[in-house]
Amino acid sequence: MVINKYVLRSTFVGALGGLLFGFDTAVIAGTTLGVTKVYSLHNIHILLPLVQWSFSLSELGITVSIALVGTVVGALLAGALGQRFGSREMLRLTAVLYVLSSIGCAFAPTWTFLLAARLIGGLGIGGSSVLGPVYIAELAPPRLRGRLVGTFQINIVVGILLAYLSNYLISLLNLGTREWRFELGIAAVPALIFFALLFSIPRSARWLTTQDRLDEALEVLNLMGTPNSEAELADIRESLHFERDQKQASLFERVKGPLRYGKPIFLAIAIGAFNQLSGINAILYYLGDIFSAAGFSRVSGNMQSVAIGGMNLAATLLGMALIDRFGRKTLLLIGSIGTAISLACVADIFATNRHRELLVWALVVYIAFFAVSQGTVVWVYLSEIFPTRVRGKGQSLGSSTHWIMNAMISLLFPLIAARSGAYPFAFFAAMMVLQFVVVLLFFPETKRVSLEQLQRMLQIQ
Repeated sequence: MVINKYVLRSTFVGALGGLLFGFDTAVIAGTTLGVTKVYSLHNIHILLPLVQWSFSLSELGITVSIALVGTVVGALLAGALGQRFGSREMLRLTAVLYVLSSIGCAFAPTWTFLLAARLIGGLGIGGSSVLGPVYIAELAPPRLRGRLVGTFQINIVVGILLAYLSNYLISLLNLGTREWRFELGIAAVPALIFFALLFSIPRSARWLTTQDRLDEALEVLNLMGTPNSEAELADIRESLHFERDQKQASLFERVKGPLRYGKPIFLAIAIGAFNQLSGINAILYYLGDIFSAAGFSRVSGNMQSVAIGGMNLAATLLGMALIDRFGRKTLLLIGSIGTAISLACVADIFATNRHRELLVWALVVYIAFFAVSQGTVVWVYLSEIFPTRVRGKGQSLGSSTHWIMNAMISLLFPLIAARSGAYPFAFFAAMMVLQFVVVLLFFPETKRVSLEQLQRMLQIQ
């Protein structure tokens, strides 16, 4: 089946939430020094005695991780709200949250106000991390679903790259203590564009079917170029009828019922947790600090961050080209090995204080293996493994696990790294070895299988 313009437009707009997701999560890396100067509290050292900060370690961790508290709440709520009101409508709400957060951060008069604005942005990030992939997965044809849902991840890394590039360009303007305000506030522009474009795409046919709006669902399927729209609609309705039958089962069967989701639940929690146990977001959030600890200047560190962001994008594009050819499981296994080795190298550099000039290369290799594997696979896999009626809630579960782990690691990273820069990277390397074993033994392959066939394959019955 040839992909048509309506599928492309819906995928593009749905994936723009990923761009804002990536920008908002990474932009903080260039602002920590400016924020600490404006809201001065204490003088401490982080990572190595090469870098001085005006926040305490705990306050720095709170500043970075407070948005992640919002992402957890947003991810937990988004699934149920998306199933009730539709992913498209709730994506509009996330766009509004992004705008409010960006403006609030730019004009924050106090540290507390800044935290509140970042918390609001976190709600948008968490919501879009659930709603975007679900919306795209429900519109995408099976043979292209991996690549189309993967565009959400592409937009995340584009957002990360744009955040690093924006930080670098703004740092050249010599704005002094106002610099970080411009870096955080500029995100309001793409957020407004995202909000406007969301009025140009249709609702999901699968969501419309759950609301018994069958004529509208059939119209959307025809619009998307489905070869046999009526047969597709019948297959969707059959999967929904199965879910309804389960709700009308005997008391024993209803008690037993949730167990049928045991395997998807395990897979969702595992992939969400390991995605963060790789250390990816802790590294992205504190990238400027890591480079400063290795002796790079602030502007030089920003340039190195742009290089890493560029590799992140290139490797994600490669992963997108491979995901429907080699499959999700194969990419995860390859990525586990590559990230474990590169993280071990970073740990060795900080443990021995030698070969610091190789730090950027070790991180580039790490980002390459992460992006081509977990970075490409995570949102695709989460959007596939649950049946239609609970797909939003299942995505919320995996996404919430991802964000809870993210918040914990980001909060603790500066505290642990202050004792030894090697400790966190050694831990992340060990977790990637564990991930290899878990994926090898328990993860099924889902490439080129329809969502309804996956439901039967995972024995959700």
